[in-house]
Amino acid sequence: MEILTLVALIAIGAYFLKSHDQRRRIALLAHHLGNYQIEKLMENLTEGYLRCLGEDDPERRQQIWGVLDATEARLAAQFSNFAAEFARVDAAQARVSTSPLATLPYAHLLFPRETFDLRAAFAIHARGINEVMHNRAGRSPKDKAYMLSAELFLMQHTCHWFCKSKMVASARMLARHKTPYEQLIASVSEGTRRDYLALIGRQ
Repeated sequence: MEILTLVALIAIGAYFLKSHDQRRRIALLAHHLGNYQIEKLMENLTEGYLRCLGEDDPERRQQIWGVLDATEARLAAQFSNFAAEFARVDAAQARVSTSPLATLPYAHLLFPRETFDLRAAFAIHARGINEVMHNRAGRSPKDKAYMLSAELFLMQHTCHWFCKSKMVASARMLARHKTPYEQLIASVSEGTRRDYLALIGRQ
């Protein structure tokens, strides 16, 4: 009985420590995101893409693409500014655990070699979003929308990974966007995929 009580106390203590760390992370990210309209712009883009792809009138569809181009540019600019601002966050506060034991409280401190820098991840996402938005590769509007959506969703996955865990982030992505994590990685631009996989330790 004493052993069971000890195990229960350890489990409760670990839960509270993990919750405290998660609240700190969420507050840190929210503090910086609060200066921007990134989430709202993402929502507008996603809804706009669906509306455009469902439009049968070519002229009307072209008008919607034009409006969405402006939204994409605003979003890319805001996220670039956010990434530059977040780059000034203390390095110790920006570590994200890649360890299989990431569910442990403060796993990024226990296993520092199995982490990546969130500041570097946001810089990669900012470059990817800008590259696809400018569309120097000449993708069709549909292909551009698909790839930019993947860039944005992978960025969102990174945010959830930092705040909670990779498992939670992947589950949320599947529930909200019906998109598995590996499909996201396969759908972003080549440059984003290369740099992102190198950062998280998957060459």
